[in-house]
Amino acid sequence: MHNKRLQYTVRVSETNPRLATMMLEQFGGADGELAAAMRYFTQGLGEDDAGRKDMLLDIATEELSHLEVIGSIIAMLNKGVKAQLAEGQMEEVELYRTFGTSGVSAKEALLFGGGPALIDSAGVPWTAAYIDSRSEPTADLRSNIAAESRAKIVYERLINITDDPGIKEALGFLMTREIAHQKSFEKALYAIEDNFPSGKLPGVAKYANIYVNTSQGEGDTNGPWNAGGQWDRIDDLTQTMPIDGGDGTASVGLSSAEEVAAAKLAARTASNPASNPRTGVDLGAGPGAGRTTDADLGGAEDIASAPAFAEANPPASVDTLTT
Repeated sequence: MHNKRLQYTVRVSETNPRLATMMLEQFGGADGELAAAMRYFTQGLGEDDAGRKDMLLDIATEELSHLEVIGSIIAMLNKGVKAQLAEGQMEEVELYRTFGTSGVSAKEALLFGGGPALIDSAGVPWTAAYIDSRSEPTADLRSNIAAESRAKIVYERLINITDDPGIKEALGFLMTREIAHQKSFEKALYAIEDNFPSGKLPGVAKYANIYVNTSQGEGDTNGPWNAGGQWDRIDDLTQTMPIDGGDGTASVGLSSAEEVAAAKLAARTASNPASNPRTGVDLGAGPGAGRTTDADLGGAEDIASAPAFAEANPPASVDTLTT
């Protein structure tokens, strides 16, 4: 049942199409309210636990009301542009100038007429690919927590780019609800007694506690994420190649017919390491090509000296044409 009153009153001081374009990020963007509503709604429909199902459908429905709030803000910010487009009160050049300086895209202006559209701030259409549910509560709840965190940060940034007090208040409400939802998801996650690792199968013991220091050099830092009694740390990378004690190659069992075909393929496509064929590079090489089969045609010492090298060493065809 739809209540015609917004969950939070929208008070916009003045129109601002550029700000409306930025607000679209939370309407039709990856971290926006529609994505959140669809993520939690589909998770709720597939949830077997009565408590989590109720929570997910509650929050999904509230996210739709948030979509209504942010969409109303966008509509109010675009109200002037919408009227000018519809009524044609401006001269043609003035309309062009308005869109050029406001950040309103041609798609927003012509197709959507200044109304809220299911696109992000760059005009990319909303897509169900934003929904990353896996129907595994310990994985989905963690994803939901991260999604609420990302949305909270986007709202913070939107608050920072407007001086309109009414918009700031509405965005502050929406931002704070992201915090509240994150708390609900955290509680639901830790209400599952064994919530890590996700899924049913345990990890393989000999790999579960290894930290591989694959990025070495200045900046190496130790912390609880890579050092201490919880970790068996590997700094000698030769220990990880291969870590399973095998020979580190890939193998497959082939049928007799597959073996014959594979041998023929290998023979037909074999390289001859003793050959040094003349290639198109050799035939077309000019100054700056470096070493080729027949000569060393040099090159610039560095990119700053490249223009001078090119001027001092013109291709032979250029000399011929000039002469």
